[in-house]
Amino acid sequence: MKKSNISLLTIKLIFLILLVSCSTGKKSISIIETTDVHGVILPYDYIEKEKLDASLASAFTYIRDERKNKEAIVLLDDGDNLQGQPEVYYYNFIDTLSPHLGAEVMNFMGYDAGTVGNHDVEAGHSVYDRLVKKYNFPLLAANAVDIKTGKPYFKPYTIIVKDGIKIAVFGLVTPAIPNWLPTELYSGIEFKDMVETARHWMPEILNEKPDLVVGLFHSGWDRSKGDRQNNDQVSENGSAAVAYNVPGFDIIFNGHDHKLANEKYVNSVGDTVMILNGGSKAEKIAQADITITTRKIKGKKQKIITGKLINVADYKPDPEFIEKFTPQHKIVDEYVNRVIGNSTTNITSRDAYFGSSAFIDMIHVMQLKITGADISFAAPLSFDVQIPKGPVTVGDMFKLYRFENMLYTMTMSGEEIQKYLEFSYSGWFNTMRGPDDNMLKFRLGKDGKPLITNGKAWLKNQPYNFDSAAGINYTVDLSKPEGSIIVITGFTDGRVFDNNKLYKVAVNSYRGNGGGGHFTEGAGIAKDELRSRLISSTNRDLRYYILKTIEEEIIINPVPLNNWKIIPEKWVKIAAPREYGMLFGIGK
Repeated sequence: MKKSNISLLTIKLIFLILLVSCSTGKKSISIIETTDVHGVILPYDYIEKEKLDASLASAFTYIRDERKNKEAIVLLDDGDNLQGQPEVYYYNFIDTLSPHLGAEVMNFMGYDAGTVGNHDVEAGHSVYDRLVKKYNFPLLAANAVDIKTGKPYFKPYTIIVKDGIKIAVFGLVTPAIPNWLPTELYSGIEFKDMVETARHWMPEILNEKPDLVVGLFHSGWDRSKGDRQNNDQVSENGSAAVAYNVPGFDIIFNGHDHKLANEKYVNSVGDTVMILNGGSKAEKIAQADITITTRKIKGKKQKIITGKLINVADYKPDPEFIEKFTPQHKIVDEYVNRVIGNSTTNITSRDAYFGSSAFIDMIHVMQLKITGADISFAAPLSFDVQIPKGPVTVGDMFKLYRFENMLYTMTMSGEEIQKYLEFSYSGWFNTMRGPDDNMLKFRLGKDGKPLITNGKAWLKNQPYNFDSAAGINYTVDLSKPEGSIIVITGFTDGRVFDNNKLYKVAVNSYRGNGGGGHFTEGAGIAKDELRSRLISSTNRDLRYYILKTIEEEIIINPVPLNNWKIIPEKWVKIAAPREYGMLFGIGK
């Protein structure tokens, strides 16, 4: 009888142990990503001087709510915070002694990690080196390598533990930075291939035995590159290549391309990776919600991961956020509203797509004055910009010139200049057979006709690649085939233009480093030769010198130089007003 009772007790004990061991205890965590904020911190556009529906102030309202309602929250940023709005420019370059607004904001919001973006590198060593020391979180980029040590200049990855969940966050930045930026801005750093770098670090990351492996890549999502086998060190948007070729990631957050993404992607070994991209300018937040079970199957914890994109405009700005950073808002607002001169006429970028334009020619004149070059190349950096007649402010300069480009003086032969312009205009205009053909290259729908969105057509290519020239006179003949539409008749000052002679050209650093392909694909100059063509560079960004030039002149009178025109003029007279209306939804 006694033996029987012991056996029953043993059976009950074994059953209880089995019951406990089979328990599916769960833990949940959410990971939130902001990306490509571009200085949109407070709900105000200091360039257009108008309120914004979305900003980090509103994003923080959502983040705070999530922290109250969820077991654990990880907050990540995917780069490009130090360029875009005057509020970051001011603390980058004007007031470098006060605490940087960007660091103050991100520390206040409680970020756990961030990845450096190409526009953060564009701010230069003095800015990002200072901020790395001020952030209360690590700045990541495993493939930004210190040339002297061979080790990452920024941290390659970080381990975050929240509510007992161990998360490895691994950072990569687009390796195409040398295609756009002067080497002075990243001296001592080289940018390695993303796939190669991820393969190198993944064993060490997995050795940390994390519950989740997260990629935080300042590089866009391009599915077409997902199954590539050969490493391409200048792949601008290589996130899919890493996702496919480097197993181990549970989630990859993307940035850089300003495109939204929320999808599941199967990699080379059949594992599913959650792909998320929050777009840009704090308009969206990307979020991954993860549930992890404590029970292991085949030695692995089970994870359920879902993704979503949150519309930030649905949330009001956080009152404490606004109150805390109101002093900085007042300082920046005063800075951008400072009058630096007066314009005798209205300035618009709209004419820049149809011929010589006062807007672009104003930049040309300043570039030629600053550099003393023979020829200037410039493009409309924003699609549709208006600067009204009257007082010109610092804020207007951010409309006129949106990026922190240096101004280069470089050497080119006459033949290379000709090819450069052929390349630029071939991205801009079609070959026409008559006035009814489209003059501009529009984005086309499936029917082959210009794609109309909200009553407007859109250009096929980015306006910042539509370079025109000043200092020379030329025509653009759209009745001719691509490659033979530019006829240079001479210099504007009467000198003869010679294809075999070398000339000095003024061009922004983005273009001078190969951005847009004008020098390399167009003029046929090898990428590694561009540096030898550089005569000089300004020490500050071009906007700074434009601002100073206006302050010195006080009164500016922007007028078209009329040094180039499109022919046949009979066709243009019919096509230009029609296409002006298509682009801007109005008649010319």
